[in-house]
Amino acid sequence: MAQSYKSLKEDFVSNLSGGSAWEINHVTAVAPAAVLLWSALQSRQTFFVDYGSIAFLADHLLNVGAILAAITVYSSAPTILNLLLIFPAMSLYFFPSRSRTRQKKAVQLNGQHDPSKGQDSLGPLPDRPFITHYRGSMMVVTCVAILAVDFRVFPRRFAKVETWGTSLMDMGVGSFVFSAGLVSARPVLKARAARDKSDIRASLKAAFRHSLPLLALGFIRLYSVKGLDYAEHVSEYGVHWNFFFTLALLPPSAAFVQALPSWLVSIDMIALLVSYVYQMVLDSTSVTTYILTAPRDTLLSQNREGLFSVWGYLGIFLVGQAVGLDILPRAGSKLSVSMFGMNMNRPLLMRLLMWSTWFSVLLFLATSYRVLGLQVSRRLANLPYVLWVSAFNCAQLALFCAVETLFFPGLYSITDKRGGRQRCEQATSQVLSAFNRNGLAVFLLANLLTGLVNLTTDTLRTRQGQAMAALFTYATILSIVATALHWKKISIKL
Repeated sequence: MAQSYKSLKEDFVSNLSGGSAWEINHVTAVAPAAVLLWSALQSRQTFFVDYGSIAFLADHLLNVGAILAAITVYSSAPTILNLLLIFPAMSLYFFPSRSRTRQKKAVQLNGQHDPSKGQDSLGPLPDRPFITHYRGSMMVVTCVAILAVDFRVFPRRFAKVETWGTSLMDMGVGSFVFSAGLVSARPVLKARAARDKSDIRASLKAAFRHSLPLLALGFIRLYSVKGLDYAEHVSEYGVHWNFFFTLALLPPSAAFVQALPSWLVSIDMIALLVSYVYQMVLDSTSVTTYILTAPRDTLLSQNREGLFSVWGYLGIFLVGQAVGLDILPRAGSKLSVSMFGMNMNRPLLMRLLMWSTWFSVLLFLATSYRVLGLQVSRRLANLPYVLWVSAFNCAQLALFCAVETLFFPGLYSITDKRGGRQRCEQATSQVLSAFNRNGLAVFLLANLLTGLVNLTTDTLRTRQGQAMAALFTYATILSIVATALHWKKISIKL
């Protein structure tokens, strides 16, 4: 890569100030709106029950194509795209199919079950289609954005902010960590259900075993970027640090927290405590100045953004885990522990709204000029950033849960394991389930394809039509690979 072109590429993603959080909410609302239309087609028309090439294409266009359009050609008018998705869904909801065959299948999808088919004991951790939709959509946005950001069709206000402010890609990084924390609650709950009281050494061993592949990916990315003289944004994580290293440090850190007695303090309070103490260090010492302005003359200073921001990402990871401990167990289960360690017997949607409201209030207090007056910074991963990511993701979960509640109201009332799993599969998008199943592997493939495109294409001079064609082809390849692995029931654990 010519030095002049490399500099142009680096300047293209540097010194950006982002956009408004409100606009990010509008753009990302396309994901639950697309799932809304998918759910309407499935519950009212049973469109995706017989899953062939046409169903896959419709699934892909809805749950991947709509997101691609939202962050590119519809970036200035996300409300129009949302309405284009919501109006047909509401029409299907209020005016369903008159076909008797379709009506019969729709009734089966909405939760009525024939008890004569046999009963298996229900496990404490049911499948949650809305969580699959949330995680799958988050992965689609992330994978599409990491290539789209290199084209001019992707608005600069959506790219990562240099220091202070909010952007779509800043939220994407935090959401990736929140999502990882959410599913990390599952093994914790399984251990509790089995009354397995493993010691800290066993927990740390399992955490480090999970981190080793991430560390390997981090080093592979480091050597490939340096070896290929690839354009890089140094102030994002540092000279040598990258996102895979950050992800690798989170499971062992969370394992230490899990070793604390559950009666002593709840996970969400520890998350807030870690984030608040880190913010106090930023405000009361010279750490902020050091991170933002220090010369890169030592190994520590060269990678200061990545090393210090781990504390903020740990707070996000723990918040995600706390939410997972609350919403993953079956209704009425003693395993469920909600905010502040309390067991609250409330509907799932209500609990998610409470989580979202709680973090939204804290975010308002942290950023209000009359209270703390802090600014969001993904580069520092400070307290406002932790609260913003937490509030946003809880709200997204609530939206996906509301869609599921509206179109599949009897999903969790089925009394046998086999029937419940079958209904959950029918209430879940195959494409989003595929992205969720092998999320990290798909993300790695997305990084490889992004590098290939950037090494072979002058993305800065590519016209809008050509850019959209390249992005759609790239997204389609990811969907085909992910869905093929899903159909073959292949799970790549990294």
